[in-house]
Amino acid sequence: MARYSEAACRLCRREKLKLFLKGDRCYTDKCGFERRSYAPGQHGQRRGGKISDYGIQLREKQKAKRIYGILEKQFRRYYVKADRQKGITGTNLLVLLERRLDNIVYRMGFAFSRNQARQLVRHNHFTVNGRKVNIPSFQVRQGDVIALKEKSWKIPVILEAKETFVRREIPAWLEIDGDNFRGTMKAFPNREELGMPINEQLIVELYSK
Repeated sequence: MARYSEAACRLCRREKLKLFLKGDRCYTDKCGFERRSYAPGQHGQRRGGKISDYGIQLREKQKAKRIYGILEKQFRRYYVKADRQKGITGTNLLVLLERRLDNIVYRMGFAFSRNQARQLVRHNHFTVNGRKVNIPSFQVRQGDVIALKEKSWKIPVILEAKETFVRREIPAWLEIDGDNFRGTMKAFPNREELGMPINEQLIVELYSK
């Protein structure tokens, strides 16, 4: 599966926004974005000027892709699915992204980042309703119970992530049982509960052209 494998901090610098792609490191003084908040590349410090409407829309799409760790082909499939659903296309898109299993694992506090959560899911550490699921893009449904396998409870990286979970806000649409390493998706999130720094309408406008 194709994945971006270069420096994650370059992505934050390109979007001029801290995307928290490296987990707890992003909260420390080692954060690359804090040290160099200008765009990456040889001429990053000199970049400026007016950005076209297309450029603004493109940057918003790139930001969303990078936050969730998805490449173009898969992201576009999410948009097509969101457009076919009832309701507001942009909100549908964000809800589909939030319902990814790797994102739910991250939201539950069992991983420092979505990238780490994706790896943990791939390595068969989690179950959904008691059944093993190792597909990061698996769409979690309302009422589904996501649990860490008991044999994985003592994995150091998961314990460390759980301890530092206080840095992040617990989503209202998730019910988390930290003592038993499990959580339940109580309902689909609404736009106000997501709080993502994304203007989804710009993404819709870009794909609607």
